[in-house]
Amino acid sequence: MLDSSSVNLALYPIASDLNISLSQVQWVVISYMLVLTVFLPFFGKIGDLFPKNKVFSAGFFIFALGAFLNSTASNFYLLITYRCIEALGASIMAANSMATIATIFKGKERGQALGLNACIVAIGGMSGPAIGGFLINSFSWHTIFLPPVPIALIGGVLAYKLLPSYTPEKKSFKFDYKGFIYFTIGLFALLLAISQGHTWGWKSVNILALGVVTLVFGGLFYLRDRKINYPLIDFAMFKIRTFTFGNIAVMMSYMCMFTNAVLLPFFLQEIIKYNAFITGLLILPYSIASSAVAPFAGSYSGRKGSRTLTIIGPSIYIVALIIFSTFNTSTPMWEVILASVIMGIGNGCFQSPSNNAIMTSVNKEELGIASGILGLARNLGNILGVAITITLFDSFKNNLLADGINYQTAFLKSYHWTMSFGILFGVICLTCAAIAYAPQKKIN
Repeated sequence: MLDSSSVNLALYPIASDLNISLSQVQWVVISYMLVLTVFLPFFGKIGDLFPKNKVFSAGFFIFALGAFLNSTASNFYLLITYRCIEALGASIMAANSMATIATIFKGKERGQALGLNACIVAIGGMSGPAIGGFLINSFSWHTIFLPPVPIALIGGVLAYKLLPSYTPEKKSFKFDYKGFIYFTIGLFALLLAISQGHTWGWKSVNILALGVVTLVFGGLFYLRDRKINYPLIDFAMFKIRTFTFGNIAVMMSYMCMFTNAVLLPFFLQEIIKYNAFITGLLILPYSIASSAVAPFAGSYSGRKGSRTLTIIGPSIYIVALIIFSTFNTSTPMWEVILASVIMGIGNGCFQSPSNNAIMTSVNKEELGIASGILGLARNLGNILGVAITITLFDSFKNNLLADGINYQTAFLKSYHWTMSFGILFGVICLTCAAIAYAPQKKIN
């Protein structure tokens, strides 16, 4: 999180230094997200087959290598290559973090541990811009990749020494390589289409071709994994109500949150005319509130169950988005802070209890792949939220401008209408959570 949130600040200086366009520099983020997301189920499956300490520590070391290499990149193509290496390490960690926690902790302790994990994620996210901004201003964009290196190296050593080292019981190692290839091609095509649809045009030949590739290889993967007895993804898991609707709820929660997360900085700078520093400070309360609430929410879900908080969380999302949808040229600073805090509280209430319920719904030997699919749901929500928000906002704004409405009015109307879709995502999240987290017997 420290690395990812720093990179967003560095895109402009990277483009200037490497003499590339802004459309090209986006691939510093896009390539990382694509590789990280595509490999999540694969590395989750690996986590079920091999010792947790070796798998998790490998993720740290690969990430450290990629981050260090990023700091040495002298051209755009090397930077993209090194970012992909870094993303492989990040994917290993993201796919197995929940599974590792769920393996070690049971009952109320599992909820507490997941809550602490969510708290640390939020702290990493809110510290990245501050640290990254200082390094960029004081040195160069290369230096933003250095702080995560020692952290990752220490994490790799501690993971190897402290995490469970036993090998899961298995008669013989079998891995669905052909299914993995089908899955990777299909998901990569889908994610590339989603992330580039706004830039290339949703009706362009490129997007239509990617859609065909997604359908063909997705279909091949589904047909294959239904037949073999060692599938990459056991589709029987999706018969579990909590697992299926829980993952949908998590995905919708990220779509809901990113509706505002994408547009709020533009609103604050273009309409209210705050500078970048003040804008960053006004976004910070979201992370502070989320990190403060998450440990308590995780602990409560471990003791009392997840249903209550996973209903409260999306309800708070909806309240926050309703407040955001009323913003105008005279919106005071305290109202921006209030709405951000409310959204952060909603996120803190929802994420760790939902993660706890999802991971508790599957058998112990499936924790790795379940963690990978949960990570996939989060990242899909992230990517879909950004793509849908940008597409809707620009479409609304361009149509209003074409009708002769002035820019400020067109911006505000488009902002408000797009927030209404965020509210819709929140309602869907609430509905899925109500279905997913109804009381039922725990498997482990």
